[in-house]
This record gives sequence, structure tokens and C-alpha cells, in this order.
Amino acid sequence: MTVVRRPNCTFVTEFIFEGFSSFGWQHRLIYFAVFLTLYLLTLSGNVIIVTIIHLDRHLHTPMYFFLCVLSISDTCYTVAIIPRMLSGLLSPHQTIAFQECATQLFFYLTFGINNCFLLMAMGYDRYVAICNPLRYSVIMGKRTCTQLACGSLGIGLGMAITQVTSVFALPFCDAFVIPHFFCDVRPLLKLACTDTTVNEIINFIVSVFVLILPMGVVFISYVLIISTILKIASAEGRKKAFATCVSHLTVVIIHYGCTSIIYLKPKSQSSLGQDRLISVIYTVITPLLNPLVYSLRNKEVKDALCRAMGRKPLS
Repeated sequence: MTVVRRPNCTFVTEFIFEGFSSFGWQHRLIYFAVFLTLYLLTLSGNVIIVTIIHLDRHLHTPMYFFLCVLSISDTCYTVAIIPRMLSGLLSPHQTIAFQECATQLFFYLTFGINNCFLLMAMGYDRYVAICNPLRYSVIMGKRTCTQLACGSLGIGLGMAITQVTSVFALPFCDAFVIPHFFCDVRPLLKLACTDTTVNEIINFIVSVFVLILPMGVVFISYVLIISTILKIASAEGRKKAFATCVSHLTVVIIHYGCTSIIYLKPKSQSSLGQDRLISVIYTVITPLLNPLVYSLRNKEVKDALCRAMGRKPLS
């Protein structure tokens, strides 16, 4: 553990992850095998989705453009967190340098927030496709899709810079053990040796902006989508229209649900142990849902996979 000593104070230059050190080595080995398997499935699934969408002209539509961007973002998101977590399972109490911790937090926030707004853009895409189909190709042109994707990343970068700057401007004195398996805002704020009220307020405002706003847009989109679907005369037409939304809705509920529990929960009700468990879900399991849900529940993707393997499409 490295520290910098000055008169009357000591500043931390490294942190130690508590991670899963409270578990026995047998349990950690099992978790390592499970998480490594899920991680490899996530990476391979996202690579397959990006490759299929790029190669198959049938999937060159706004919906699959956003899915492709989401897969790339998810890959970057997991790469920022999971490798070090896996290393920590094999070798507990690993240290991370001050600058490395800031870098990890930056990429975690950038791509996590990017995902929130990409899911919002995908919800808007489904709204236009179902509620305004005749103008779909005009409204959701290449330029609009690119602007929405770049805007999502821009918001992620802006919010990440704000959070990282505010957190790492704080002094960290004697406390250096992060009660988590990666660098996150709340565990770091608990280690600061000064009042963090302003930082807590900034964190809450950012959390509300990146969660409530996208969730609100997605909720309104689906209210309008469902009302439009119910007006379709044929049962087959209603089923087909709703089928295009099921995959997105599944990912949205789990993604926003997990992050809201952690980041919108009052500080007084915050349990780092519980937060760590939920963090495992949205850093390890949720990224796997995108390729899994969109490949198993989406006929167009399954047909594209069949064509890529030289087999006859299912449809």
C-alpha cells in the first residue's frame, strides 16, 4: 500500500479491492469459472451480432444499427470491469493505482451511461416504426441514427468526466480498502476524508438524469406503442408488432431495474453488500442478455445466422 505523507496528513495513492475476499477459495474458484464463462459468452455473442449485422444486408436497418452500437458499447463496458474482477477472484486484496481507478471509473460510467441512452434511442425507434410506419425511413434516416448514437456517447463522456473529476478531487486519507470489486462512485465517496455532501448531490443529479429521463422516454414510447398495437384489427398483426418490441423491453426492464436500485436508492438505505450483489447482475449477466435475447427471440437475427452458416433460413 503506497501513501504520500505530508505534515499532519497521509494521502492514498493506491486502493485495495475488498472484492470477494470474504469467500473461501473454493467458492471463489467456482465464481471464477462461472463469471469467466459468462464473460466469454458475452464477448463472443457481441462479436457474432456485430459481424452478422455488418455482413447481412437484411439487417441494415436503424433497429440493428443501434443493436450493433449497443453490442460494441457492452463489450467495452465489460472489458473495463470483468478482467480485473476475475483476477481478484484468484488473488484477493489486489491493489489498483489511483490513476488506474480513475480510468476504470471513467470507462465504466461512459459506456454504462451510453447504454442507458442507446436503449432510449432504440425505444424511440420502435415507437416510430409502429406508430408512424409510413414516415419511418424518413424520420429514422442514417443521419438521425448517427446523431442519436453520437449523442448517447457524448452524454456518457460528459457525465463520466463530471463524476470522475468531482470524486478524485477529494482527499483520500487513511481509508484505502474499496468495499467493492471495481471502482464505483459510492464506495469511493465513503473513503473520502472530507464532507462529500456536494458529491452526493452531484451523483444523485447525474443518476436521475441518466436513468429517469431515458426510462421516462421509453415508458411513454411503449404506452403509445401498446395503444397503437391494440388498434390493429388482426390478431396476427398485433402479435407481429409486439414481437418486434419484446427483446428490447426485456433488456430495458433488467438494465434500468438493476441500476435504479443502486443509484436512485437513498444513501440511508444503501448497503454495499447488497449493491455488490446487484452489481454482479448488471456487469456480468445483463451484458450477456443483449446477444442472448436478441439472437434467441429475434427471427431476423436467427435467419441471418442461418444464411451466414449456409443453411436455409427458418422463415
